Amino acid sequence: MKILKKIGYSLLLVLIIAQFFGPEKNDGDITTVTDFLAETNPPENVKMILETTCFDCHSNKTTYPWYNSITPVNYWLEEHIKDGKKHLNFSKWGTYSLKKKEHKMDELHEEVEEGEMPLKSYTWTHAEANLTPKQMDAVVAWGKKVQADYKQQLNTK
Repeated sequence: MKILKKIGYSLLLVLIIAQFFGPEKNDGDITTVTDFLAETNPPENVKMILETTCFDCHSNKTTYPWYNSITPVNYWLEEHIKDGKKHLNFSKWGTYSLKKKEHKMDELHEEVEEGEMPLKSYTWTHAEANLTPKQMDAVVAWGKKVQADYKQQLNTK
C-alpha cells in the first residue's frame, strides 16, 4: 500500500509542476482574417457563424476557454488548433492560390453539409457553435457560391 501512496503523490507532484508549463498560445491578431472576409464577402449571418464556429481553430487567433489553463488539456487543445490550421487557415487566405481557394471552399461547404464541422469535441464546450439546419444551409449556400466564383475565375484564365 505504501508504494501506491508514493506513486500517487509522485503523480500529483508531476501534475502540479506541469501546470506551470504549457504550449505556445495561438494569440495572433484577428484582423488577419480581413483578407478572407473581404474577398469572400459572407453575409452578416454567415460571418457571425464563421466567427463563433471556425476562427478559433482555423485562424491565427484563438479565444481560449478557462480550461485551457489546465495541463494536459491545453496540449490537447493546441493539437486541435494546429491540425485545424494545417487544413485551413483563414489568416493565410491571401497567400493561397486561386485553385487552392476554390478547393478549400469546396471542403468548407462539404464539411459543414456533412456535419463534420464544427467538431463535436468543440461544440460540447461551445454551445453557440452548434449549428441549426438553417445556419448550416446558409454556410453551405454561401460556400458553394464562393467556390463557383473561384471556379469561374479559374476557367477564364
